[in-house]
Amino acid sequence: MSEELPKQKVQEWYEKHSDEIYRFILLMIGDHDQAKDLTHDTFLKAYLYFDQFQGITSDKNWLYKIARNVTVDYIRKKKPIRFMLESVAAIPSNEHCPEKVTELGESEEQLYRSLRKLKRSYQEVIILRKIKELSIQETAEVLDWKESKVKTTLFRGLAALKKQMVKEGYTHETI
Repeated sequence: MSEELPKQKVQEWYEKHSDEIYRFILLMIGDHDQAKDLTHDTFLKAYLYFDQFQGITSDKNWLYKIARNVTVDYIRKKKPIRFMLESVAAIPSNEHCPEKVTELGESEEQLYRSLRKLKRSYQEVIILRKIKELSIQETAEVLDWKESKVKTTLFRGLAALKKQMVKEGYTHETI
C-alpha cells in the first residue's frame, strides 16, 4: 500500500471528525490544551496503525476507540490523587473554544461538574450515548463492551449522576 493513501485518508478523517474527537476528550479530562494534544495523538495513532483499520466499524467509531485509549493511557500515567484533584476543578469552562464560542449555562456546568465526579466507565458511557449520541451498538464498539453492558452501565451511570447532582444541591424537575 502506498504511503499516500493512509496519509490522505487520515487527513480526511481529521477534517471530518477532529472537532468531535476533541470535545469527547475534553469531556473526559477537562483540560483544553491537553485535549488538543491528545486529539493530535489520536490522529497520529490512526495514521501509524492505519493498516489495522479493517472497516468493520465506522471510521468515526475507530477514531473514538483510539481517542478513548489515548486518553485512558494519559489518565493512567498521571498520579491518581493529583488527577482526581484536577478532575474536580477541571471542568469545561466558559473559555472561548477555538471551534465554537459558547458559554455553558449554569445547569450544563453543574452537569459537567457532577459527571466528572463519577467513575470513568459511567463518564464514558454517558458521554458517548447521551452527549455524543452514539447508538448502543456504536458505544459498545468504541468501549469494546457487549451491548447489554452498555445498557446496564448507562442505567447505573445516569442514576449515579442524578444522585451526585442532588448531593451537590442541584434541583431540577428533569433529573
